[in-house]
Amino acid sequence: MTTIIKEEDLIQSIADAIQFISFYHPADYIQHLARAYEREESLAAKDAIAQILTNSRMCAEGHRPICQDTGIVNVFLKVGMDVKFDLKGTLQEACDEGVRRGYLDPDNKLRASVLADPIFERKNTKDNTPCILSVELVPGDKVDVQVAAKGGGSENKTKFAMLNPSDSIVDWVLKTVPQMGAGWCPPGMLGIGVGGTAEKAMLMAKQSLMEDIDMYELLARGPQNKLEELRIELYEKVNALGIGAQGLGGLTTVLDVKINTYPTHAASKPIAMIPNCAATRHAHFVLDGSGVAVLTPPSLSDWPDVQWAPDYNKSKQVNLDTLTKEEVASWKPGQTLLLSGKMLTGRDAAHKRIQDMLAKGESLPVDFTNRVIYYVGPVDPVRDEVVGPAGPTTATRMDKFTDMMLEKTGLISMIGKAERGPVAIESIRKHKSAYLMAVGGSAYLVSKAIRSAKVVGFEDLGMEAIYEFEVKDMPVTVAVDSEGTSVHKTGPREWQAKIGKIPVAVEEL
Repeated sequence: MTTIIKEEDLIQSIADAIQFISFYHPADYIQHLARAYEREESLAAKDAIAQILTNSRMCAEGHRPICQDTGIVNVFLKVGMDVKFDLKGTLQEACDEGVRRGYLDPDNKLRASVLADPIFERKNTKDNTPCILSVELVPGDKVDVQVAAKGGGSENKTKFAMLNPSDSIVDWVLKTVPQMGAGWCPPGMLGIGVGGTAEKAMLMAKQSLMEDIDMYELLARGPQNKLEELRIELYEKVNALGIGAQGLGGLTTVLDVKINTYPTHAASKPIAMIPNCAATRHAHFVLDGSGVAVLTPPSLSDWPDVQWAPDYNKSKQVNLDTLTKEEVASWKPGQTLLLSGKMLTGRDAAHKRIQDMLAKGESLPVDFTNRVIYYVGPVDPVRDEVVGPAGPTTATRMDKFTDMMLEKTGLISMIGKAERGPVAIESIRKHKSAYLMAVGGSAYLVSKAIRSAKVVGFEDLGMEAIYEFEVKDMPVTVAVDSEGTSVHKTGPREWQAKIGKIPVAVEEL
């Protein structure tokens, strides 16, 4: 018997799922992260996990996005061959309408991050369409739907290789994970696809991230096959790298490792690895023709009793409005600060435009002298908010602009997430500046420190415009000091030595 799936049911179900995953972490993620918090011995990593857990519960209660990067939408459909869609247009158009409706919901408007024409104009589509649609025909009379919102910070760390058939998967993973840096906001999970062809391996890696996190249960019962043995080996050895939460050094870098496989050519061993970040967002539902899918919220009891708050005894309070180069130069690596006062924002598009304007001798719309810039693209505010969730974006994307900003604009410090590369670190050292790290995955928590927000430049860039934020006790860590010392190098090195499980031969790969 044929099942009829109405267009409106598909559209509304996708829209509802997008809203749902924007503010609810999956319960399995929360439970595994809570266990990681309990066992963490690194104070910096434990503080970062506390911020992520606190942010997560705030979002569940306040129905606001876990992360300011509300992702690019992936829709995976397994369509039963006894299903008929009652659509006016194409399946892609129906899914896109669901995305559009979900992202433009006035009660919880999400950030539009998708740009049309990826090479030249890179113009924002304003509604986060189109989505990435994958369709598989299967037996049956139902439609199995998985919806995920994948942030750019973790998606950008995707890795792929064509290994020789005799090459070690473990060696490749342990060589590759440190190269990914911390811009994918660990702790999260790794999805790995092995086999098929290049595109099949990539698809399997992405699909594996939709699976439940079950490493705790797997470790408790023990492996039952070689694939589970490999998952455990990778889980233990990746964590032994000591990268830790936000790359600060610690016991937990990954909560789980998933592996999907497919037959492949005798000459090949394609392997893809895609990380899922602290904003793990996916939902699963089935359409059977009876109407719009119903998603069941997790219970607030799933969250641990972790409530992060500023520590005025351990953190230095900094007044941004009177900040000097001398004070910036006095900060120490790993020192925690609470920032108050006015800061500017800017990310990729703003930096490129500043570079072009300076090259032409044009005046900038705002004076950066003795100012701090925050790498962020916030979510639009709703109700009484001054700004929506506003967590940091990956700082390395601004590395090539760092020397220009410090040399020519009067800027004295920067805030972002994850590590800085060698070019930026050298510029920071040369100019006696400092780079401050905010926790990725705590966007709603960070936004509560922002007391006012206004656009002061490049309004046409939307979320990439230059804002001026006034903040009160915004938490950051000195990640690169004026001498060029990076905690993203010293922290993992220290914790890898403490854990002491990685063989020398693997370290030297």
